[in-house]
Amino acid sequence: MTSLIFSLAFVAWAVTVAVCDCRARRVPNKLVGAGLCVALAASFMHAGPAHLSLFSSLAAAAVGLAALMPFFVLGMMGAGDVKVFAVLGAWCGMQPLLDLWIVASIAALAHALVRLIVLRMRSQVFVGRQTNDVAPGGWRGTPFAACLMAPALGWLAFQAMTGGLR
Repeated sequence: MTSLIFSLAFVAWAVTVAVCDCRARRVPNKLVGAGLCVALAASFMHAGPAHLSLFSSLAAAAVGLAALMPFFVLGMMGAGDVKVFAVLGAWCGMQPLLDLWIVASIAALAHALVRLIVLRMRSQVFVGRQTNDVAPGGWRGTPFAACLMAPALGWLAFQAMTGGLR
């Protein structure tokens, strides 16, 4: 029962992250912190979706943070995306992190390509008009945290189907 509650908390957190990222292209620190606190509470009780120990959860969060930090330092990714990936590590453990990152990166690439095509088509139709696809400072970035949430929720569904959720 406790595992189900924490799994539902994970779903609620993931959906909220995705909505915030899609709407505002940012994930509030309070949301990241809340996700981390609940993930660590779940791991403390061995009741989260991955049934991690507290040490495993913290280690996976550190690996998630370290793995995407170079992309932030190079200006290729926002800080919120990096922090969300660290929290995903705390929820899911190290094992699925690489898979989540690959699937999210493919989704982000597809999003960027579609946006480029749409922007190109609009610029040909509305020559001289400004479109909403570009923010005042330039391109509105791909919501990578939202792209991370889709495979994360898929991972949770897989855990549920294969009996990983107890």
